[in-house]
Amino acid sequence: MVAIDVEKEKKEIINHYRKLLRKAKPVLKDSDAKLIKKAFTIAAEAHKDMRRKSGEPYILHPLAVAEICVEEIGLGTTSILAALMHDVVEDSDMELADIEKIFGKKVARIIDGLTKIAGVFEYGTSQQAENFRKMLFTLSEDVRVILIKLADRLHNMRTLESMPRNKQLKISSETIYLYAPLAHRLGLNAIKTELEDLYLRFTDRPIYNSIASKIDDTRATRNKFIKGFMQPIVEELNKQNIRCEVKGRPKSIYSIWNKMKRQNIPFEEVYDLFAIRVIIDAPQEQEKALCWQVYSIVTDFYTPNPDRLRDWISTPKSNGYESLHTTVMAKNGQWVEVQIRTERMDDIAEKGYAAHWKYKESSGINESNLEKWLARVRDTLEHNDHTALDFVDDFRGNLFTEEVFAFTPKGELKTLPSGATALDFAYEIHSQIGSKCIGAKINNRLVPISHVLKNGDQVEILTSSKQKPNEDWLRFVVSSKAKGHIKDSLKEEKKQSAHEGKEIIMRKLKQLKVEASQDTLEHMREYFNAKTHFDLYYRVGRNIIGTADIKRFTEFKPTSPFRAKPPAQLTDAKLIEKEITALKNRYEDMLLIGEDMDVVDYKLAKCCTPIPGDEVFGFVTVNEGIKIHRTNCPNSAELMANHGNRVVKAKWTSQHEVAFLTGLKIKGTDRVGLINGVTKVISEELKVNMSSMSIHTDTGIFEGEIMLYVNDTRHLEHLIAKLEQVEGVVKVSRFDSKETEPREL
Repeated sequence: MVAIDVEKEKKEIINHYRKLLRKAKPVLKDSDAKLIKKAFTIAAEAHKDMRRKSGEPYILHPLAVAEICVEEIGLGTTSILAALMHDVVEDSDMELADIEKIFGKKVARIIDGLTKIAGVFEYGTSQQAENFRKMLFTLSEDVRVILIKLADRLHNMRTLESMPRNKQLKISSETIYLYAPLAHRLGLNAIKTELEDLYLRFTDRPIYNSIASKIDDTRATRNKFIKGFMQPIVEELNKQNIRCEVKGRPKSIYSIWNKMKRQNIPFEEVYDLFAIRVIIDAPQEQEKALCWQVYSIVTDFYTPNPDRLRDWISTPKSNGYESLHTTVMAKNGQWVEVQIRTERMDDIAEKGYAAHWKYKESSGINESNLEKWLARVRDTLEHNDHTALDFVDDFRGNLFTEEVFAFTPKGELKTLPSGATALDFAYEIHSQIGSKCIGAKINNRLVPISHVLKNGDQVEILTSSKQKPNEDWLRFVVSSKAKGHIKDSLKEEKKQSAHEGKEIIMRKLKQLKVEASQDTLEHMREYFNAKTHFDLYYRVGRNIIGTADIKRFTEFKPTSPFRAKPPAQLTDAKLIEKEITALKNRYEDMLLIGEDMDVVDYKLAKCCTPIPGDEVFGFVTVNEGIKIHRTNCPNSAELMANHGNRVVKAKWTSQHEVAFLTGLKIKGTDRVGLINGVTKVISEELKVNMSSMSIHTDTGIFEGEIMLYVNDTRHLEHLIAKLEQVEGVVKVSRFDSKETEPREL
């Protein structure tokens, strides 16, 4: 055991506390330092015997969160107090009422929003989703809850190295699924980028390290190129007395990886590896004119791509982002993105919401797109009584999407998520107009409710008093506001149908002289394979189960009053781990795939077809035992973010005798005998069995998909290397299935 130097630790804690005070000095008022000292003392006492997984004193965590709030987000004293005490209620006997007495209602409310929900959650719900929803409900009162939570998450991600592997995967997945999109939506670009990069680092370290080293290797060449590219522009800006700063910054590791994956290209083919940012020193009233003046200078020297001009100065993004983007052709034939913005815009782009408020107070500007988005979120929260998982799904769907701008007949601008339809627009105006919508006129042309809007469309909604929402409408909308109102309407209709169904069952049982006891109704639910009594009543009310079916049920004579219930399923990762440990009679809570077949039933997920050598995890499903997924599976983030309690650690044992199905994509130039060459390598040379093969050729280019059986990742890499040597083959890569996990997990 490592000896702890108490005095050294005390000094370290005091140093961190003083550093926090130094950073906070510009925002502190009269008695703020005393309040911060009091909060620090309370937190230090509450956490005095606690340590983090890394071994350091726990109090260093709230101190670091408070520092991120001040330095990286730009928050003030109230947030510092809440950040210092954000875990006090969970970790000590202190209650919210005590905090309210000392620090007031605001601080107590923020801490309440940051405190996790206690208690046991029934199976099929998600503790993570419930906590996320609770935190978001405080958004209607104080957005600082979310900002502090993002600071907390950022510090947890920065110190994730010391956590066990399954915790790293769970926390990283929550981060990419919920917190990075939320940081993006609140305009915290620097935090969003770091969270994404840290996610990749902890879920796919080889990819992360590979891209990071390649960015480092190209740094000197990149800096030299940027200097040469900007020289004539800077000289002209100086001539015209425009004060500015020029920065060249590479794309984030995560966004490069995303592009490589999306376009199926290597690092070397990502052409926009970096962007050049021109930050102008300009008074607010001259910002727009000066930005366009700089754009004019840039395009005087370099030819712009007309399809790549983005004007977020005239119409800022809904997260408050303002900038002018253009992509121009450099003298060496390389496309370069140039971002033009002012110091104020750059501050808002990096620090988001807090910076936005700083400038709003000083300039008295009207309601921004960010505030409009927050108002829409509040509206969604107020009208939402769905399950936490459905809520998180809807909410997330509106976080990362781009916007589309459309106008009412009177010229009022409405901002909607990209992909929004005429029906979304109708619900954006009012829920009553949405529920009565039968179509729309877009730019004076009649269109159906499912018509997807484009920027600049002018939309007139057509309604009918006889119209009402139906299940199909959920396929036509993308905004959480529209989805929420449609689901509410359908729920009311379902309640009515279920009420009618229950009355029909009671009447029919009475008619057939069968007692309508609880046992009879339970037996009936099982007979018709309904999940709940409500589901049974609803199906009867909608005539899916008819009166003749009910009569058949009463004539059915089971061997016992009820069918035997299946044995209780292991539905939690901890129970699975205990089962494995008990059966193997050793301290091993990890599923060793290939060795534990007789211990716990598992299947390989079709969505990512894992093979030996892949980093994997087990996921406990409702009906199919454990499914094994790759950690970089397309579905892994959602599964681990919403159901972390059902994740089981897993790894492969040596498996040379078993073959696993996986898929390869092949691209190249078409020639006579090419397919023969490919199949020869696979079947004859390497003795690999193929499951299926499809080849498509078009004007001399061929693309193919081959499903084949391999032993492990080394076997697969060897096969890819051999195929790439076949004449005409340009690229061979592994691909994931298009399948996703069903909603009922």
